Amino acid sequence: MQKALLQHIEKIVQLNSEETDILDSCLNISTIKKKELVVEEGQVCNTLYFIIKGCMRQYIINDKGVEQTLQFGIENWWITDYLSYHNHIPSHFYIQAVEKSEVIAIEKTTLESILFQIPKLERYFRIVAQKSFGAAQMRIKFLFTMSAEERYHHFNGLHPEFVQRVPQYMLASYLDFSAEFMSKIRSGKI
Repeated sequence: MQKALLQHIEKIVQLNSEETDILDSCLNISTIKKKELVVEEGQVCNTLYFIIKGCMRQYIINDKGVEQTLQFGIENWWITDYLSYHNHIPSHFYIQAVEKSEVIAIEKTTLESILFQIPKLERYFRIVAQKSFGAAQMRIKFLFTMSAEERYHHFNGLHPEFVQRVPQYMLASYLDFSAEFMSKIRSGKI
């Protein structure tokens, strides 16, 4: 099994060698090309993605045809459309590789089998989901309480790696302002 995922799991739960072997036998590493979509709006999302290497994003296209980035994921992060994945309903989102990415893709049926065989992984996935939900709540708070410039500086302080790795227009859409405004902030004109 990919070492990065095992290390991530073992921060929360300890697996014995038999459990590690079971998990290892169920997982495959996939390479996703830069700009490749793994989920499109209207498709049912049946896969959880653990990012080993690379960067991915979840976004929507609004009624004006403009992309709005909702979430990014980098190494050791999970990304999926949780509602579509768990409820087997069409997705409202797109998930795309921002850069060439290596992921462990876990299909829903595979995950259910893993959780049946290794019940302690329920705790791992619950904690991952809780942390993800908490991060989404904080993002909403920042969107409602901070100015655009404050959001940029706050995000840059928390995640400077994104500012270097992600195209400016994607970061601007995530922070809910235009790429032009982003240029002004970065050049110190605001």
